[in-house]
Amino acid sequence: MTSRHDHHTPQPYDPDAEDDAGGWFNSNGWAQQHQQEQYPQHEYGYDDGQHPYQGQQQTRQPFSSGIPEQPQTGYDDQPTYALRTVTYQQVPEDEPGYHIPESPDAGWDDAPSKRRAWVSRGVLAVVLLIQAVLSLRLSNTAFQDEALYLAAGHNIIDHWASGTPLHSGYESYFSGSPMLYPVVAAVVDGYFGLSGARLLSLVCMLGATALLYSFSRRMFNERVALVAAALFAVTQPTIVLGWFATYDAPAIFLLALSAWIVVRTNKAPVIAVLLAAPVMVLAIAVKYASALYVPTLIVLAALTAWHHKGWRCVLRALLLGLGTAALVGLGLMYTNVLAGVKSTTTNRAHGTDTAISLAEKSAEWGGLMFVAAVVGAVAYTLRGRMNESPRSHGLAGPGWRWRALTGLVLAGTALLAPAYQIHLSTSVSLYKHLDFGLLFAAPMAGVGVIRLVGKHFRYPQLGILLWVTALCLGVSQSEWRFGLWPDSTPLVKAIEPYMKPKGKYLGATYEVPIYYLRDKTDQDQWTSTYGIGYSDKNGKIHHGQEGYRLAIQAGYFDLVVLDGIATPDIDKYIKQQVTKNGNYRLVGKIPYRLSGGGTGSYQIWAKTS
Repeated sequence: MTSRHDHHTPQPYDPDAEDDAGGWFNSNGWAQQHQQEQYPQHEYGYDDGQHPYQGQQQTRQPFSSGIPEQPQTGYDDQPTYALRTVTYQQVPEDEPGYHIPESPDAGWDDAPSKRRAWVSRGVLAVVLLIQAVLSLRLSNTAFQDEALYLAAGHNIIDHWASGTPLHSGYESYFSGSPMLYPVVAAVVDGYFGLSGARLLSLVCMLGATALLYSFSRRMFNERVALVAAALFAVTQPTIVLGWFATYDAPAIFLLALSAWIVVRTNKAPVIAVLLAAPVMVLAIAVKYASALYVPTLIVLAALTAWHHKGWRCVLRALLLGLGTAALVGLGLMYTNVLAGVKSTTTNRAHGTDTAISLAEKSAEWGGLMFVAAVVGAVAYTLRGRMNESPRSHGLAGPGWRWRALTGLVLAGTALLAPAYQIHLSTSVSLYKHLDFGLLFAAPMAGVGVIRLVGKHFRYPQLGILLWVTALCLGVSQSEWRFGLWPDSTPLVKAIEPYMKPKGKYLGATYEVPIYYLRDKTDQDQWTSTYGIGYSDKNGKIHHGQEGYRLAIQAGYFDLVVLDGIATPDIDKYIKQQVTKNGNYRLVGKIPYRLSGGGTGSYQIWAKTS
């Protein structure tokens, strides 16, 4: 018996399908193939997509409106096509019938990734390149301190190599061990000249900036670390010390390395913190003023380990302090640097600068970065979360007391140098010492700028404005700083013919001629305008203006060189004495113009008989 095709099977409607591409779906859920022959809408079809006669040309007879009849197709037996039924799973009434798939709550998180690391390193490389360019653009002949340290280093090397007499007294007035930086810098100077010695300082300052980025990233995140490095790289002290052959650059590098070791070993066994002790002691030996920042490193050793070791972090800090003290004691016991420590650091002579003027200079040279650090410390105390990602690690973060103490230690360290200089009432080396404190305040300054910019870089223009302001200040101030002393090239050429093996000379900044003419003169032949101890024929020692007057009257000096900058008052007095004395004549007056502003002239008198 054949089945009659008198039942129409409606197909499910697909609202998303195109009308001309067959918007109807069969009961299997598959789209029907578009038939070559389009049937009128009143004809009947079958729901099986695999009709045995599909694709063949068929002639269908329309049914009459009466009793349904079998279509006359030329086949006696037709298969019966049954409707297919779909069994649906019964869904409990208390559960939804459709579940929304889970999706991540954010498109990014703060988990470590190679991409973020390499992007950060690329930005850091740009920051270091900017720092290097800013330092390399500075140009001038050797400054008095540079010439002093390099000439001393050459004298020490010659003494070790060939037994040349060693000029005594270096330990009594050097602000660092004369056996460390001066020797290393002199070796470099011997091969590459003054530019090579200054390049050594540039490498140290670039290394300090890179280490600052590294330990700031570990304490906070990449964004804070990059901002901290970018701000530190464009300050006046950093730019100047990057092209200045003195103790300060290697000392800052060693302090940065000590801080990096302290932060890097926060999860390691407690004894690992002792790796920072010899580096800290070396920093103190290179520059005695580095000892001022040892307490900051010891407290930092406790703060960075609090989350991993609890109250054992106190043991970590105590161990670092004892290890550093033991090494310092050994150094003082077996070296003769205590006199230098007293004369240049602990018992340094007081000046006449007022506290207000020193505070103003400190604010001018490092105030912008310090204000950013204070803002960062306050903001970090109020809210510890450092990432915008909802999946940020450690959303709870450290407690507000820990955050407040961290901000106070890091930002407050920037005040140590100004406070010490105000205590001494002197601005000598103030700008250099400021950079030591700014190294530790930089991470908090980075936090301050990040909070100012806001989440997801809401106000990037504020951060850019602050950095550009710091850059402009650093560029102008560093150029002014490097122009405070005149070009000594004409002076050296003018006095070179007067150099004699046993000659006696008087000069304000005699270290510069000694450095450039060290094969023709040495330190024992020169007397400074900063002080004199003239011995008359009777063996009596005379100091001050009386000493200069009697020495000039006796014709003690073969050459007198004045510049009117280092000691202007005593220069005027000496000029009066040599002018009215018939034993001297003016042999040279060399004008100069300071790039930082101002003019002057070198004045050279030679003994006539």
